[in-house]
Amino acid sequence: MANVIIVGAQWGDEGKGKIVDIYTENAHDVVRYQGGNNAGHTLVVGTEKTVLHLIPSGILHEGKRCIIGNGVVLDPKVFLQEIENLKKKGYLQDERQLVVDGNVHVIMPYHKAIDIARESSSKERKIGTTGRGIGPTYEDKIGRRGIRLADLVRRDVFARKLDEVLPEKNFLLEKFLGCEPLSRDAILEEYSAYAKRLAPFLGNASMLLNESVRAGHNILFEGAQGSLLDVDHGTYPYVTSSSTIAGGACTGTGLGPRFIDEVIGISKAYVTRVGEGPFPTELDDEMGERLRKIGQEFGATTGRPRRTGWFDAVALREAVRVNGLTGLAITKMDVLNDLETIKVCTAYSWRGELLEHFPREADILRECKPVYEEIEGWRSDISAVTRVEDLPAKAAAYIRKLEEITGCPVVLISVGPRRDQTIQVKNPFNG
Repeated sequence: MANVIIVGAQWGDEGKGKIVDIYTENAHDVVRYQGGNNAGHTLVVGTEKTVLHLIPSGILHEGKRCIIGNGVVLDPKVFLQEIENLKKKGYLQDERQLVVDGNVHVIMPYHKAIDIARESSSKERKIGTTGRGIGPTYEDKIGRRGIRLADLVRRDVFARKLDEVLPEKNFLLEKFLGCEPLSRDAILEEYSAYAKRLAPFLGNASMLLNESVRAGHNILFEGAQGSLLDVDHGTYPYVTSSSTIAGGACTGTGLGPRFIDEVIGISKAYVTRVGEGPFPTELDDEMGERLRKIGQEFGATTGRPRRTGWFDAVALREAVRVNGLTGLAITKMDVLNDLETIKVCTAYSWRGELLEHFPREADILRECKPVYEEIEGWRSDISAVTRVEDLPAKAAAYIRKLEEITGCPVVLISVGPRRDQTIQVKNPFNG
């Protein structure tokens, strides 16, 4: 038995969906533990592309149980549409394959309205929110004003809670943000209809996962976003609203940390970031555009162009530490195929000082300049390589360099978007 957490080791969009899809073969349960539909995982099976925003990537495998844990915030409309899309493609024929924890907090229309209005009214400092209502939903969760899925499916409880919170939300929307107030009756009817369709999926993630542990089953935990977007350990305030690091898998599901065996960090062979915030190795030039074009760096959820940059070992070492990473999965190695030289940031320069550790203050990080080491490129197509020993010598040298400067072993290398374009150095489920 082994229980493995998958986390993004950068600013998200590292290719976690593909890695989860690959590791699902070894798992009985695949669990999403935080975030909402502000995240998107793109999976390519054969020539078919599937984008998932809420449902764990393991749903593409027949017979795997997929669980959405209590740490997630859920938009019912998006969730039900995702189910419909999966069924059209022939997946999720047995709805018992999917379970949603009753303690999941529900994204309401006022959350989305507030999210969009706040970002639009911010003249100087924008966070770069997707406008999906994620942040305001987590605010209500922490403020003990949230509506959970277990509340939604009981109409009397839902109506009472809606009556308690909506007047305050409408006051904020109308009097402070200059927006139209929302109708209590319209929300009650729309979301009560969602509740009837959601009720069959309701379950208790903590109980199910602890039962799996006792039965000796493998569990795979699927994170969203990336470590540098963690609300506590990321580039605050340019972060998401949940715990994206490995510790969030325990609080977001109700399975204790003593049952976790491996933590695998997913990192591109370069770096991308979506939205606002400091980005020391960002390439605002022809090379940055080249990486964006070859790597198809556009958000799976928003379609926004991603900012691109060279690999940042300082940031990666931070992810290794806060997650306790036991291995790295390097994705999109093939995007670098044609480059004569590749740069890797090994330290930062800040006001004449050399920094080898990631600054916790966003204003300091914004002033940091990358200190680069240049590495010779391999100038050949590696997209068909399936064994690490068959990599070109210079590509293998690049992997060794990443291991050396991050202090973490590489356990998987992705050389293309398909399942079969993968080099598994070590399977974390095999010890």
